Amino acid sequence: MAEMQPEKSVETWAEAEPAEGAMSDRRQWEEAEAEVVDSPVGWVAEHIRAYVESNGQKGHLFHGMPTLLLTTRGRRTGIRRRTALIYGEAGESYLIVASNGGSPIHPAWYLNLTEDPAVDVQIGAETFSAWARTAESDEKPMLWQQMAIIFPTYTNYQAKAGRDIPVVILTPLA
Repeated sequence: MAEMQPEKSVETWAEAEPAEGAMSDRRQWEEAEAEVVDSPVGWVAEHIRAYVESNGQKGHLFHGMPTLLLTTRGRRTGIRRRTALIYGEAGESYLIVASNGGSPIHPAWYLNLTEDPAVDVQIGAETFSAWARTAESDEKPMLWQQMAIIFPTYTNYQAKAGRDIPVVILTPLA
């Protein structure tokens, strides 16, 4: 098994003193920068593929619900990972729910964005960078209700999860 490298930013590599084997490590990091790995879940990967190939014309509405593509950076590997999620709108920001199907653990994408809140988003044909943050306790009830109207099953997920399911606010960067 390959040894896991700590997450490093591009700036870290640029500023670092070259060490033995550094060129190899740097090349691996640069390859991870360019690569985007889609969800390993079969039907989600198919959804993402259709979304990307059609420039959002297929897949933006999934069973009548609006979906976006979220790309986060792996908190341990640095690999960019993409998934499809139901979303809502709040002013100029977008909302997503870290439900993980009502699992007792947070989804990997949520853990990734808590470590690195700089994310990439695709909604329809539009792609943009955004800043992700978890809704504060005072703002969450209204946002949760809004998302539960879009996808009522979130209420069932919350009942079975045994954890507080976060609502995430994605604010586009100018």
